[in-house]
Amino acid sequence: MLNSPASGRRLALRIVMRQVGVAALVGLVFLMQGRREALAALAGALVVALGNALLGARAFAGTYGAGMALGRLLMGMVLKWIAVIGGMGVILIQLKLPPPAAITGLAAAYAVHLLAFRFKG
Repeated sequence: MLNSPASGRRLALRIVMRQVGVAALVGLVFLMQGRREALAALAGALVVALGNALLGARAFAGTYGAGMALGRLLMGMVLKWIAVIGGMGVILIQLKLPPPAAITGLAAAYAVHLLAFRFKG
């Protein structure tokens, strides 16, 4: 084992916290266009943070064998995508918030996820 589950939990928490921070930042930037746009951008980014929080909670819930760890990781990924797709559905269809702002928030949160592995610190 290269990394402990505690290390994975810390990394997952760090990524989720950064995504929440970016969500607030994107929401503030879109506030210049209006409240609905700011809410859409904030919600789009928070949906990704929620999905990653579910993934991290499920994947790093304990120490198990390799087969069980893979199963927990896959179940976490399923939960993440249910949260992201379902959340975006609620944002765009039910709440009828502006799609460009919501998609920008979503992309900004995923950019944090990608950059977290590029720059270690």
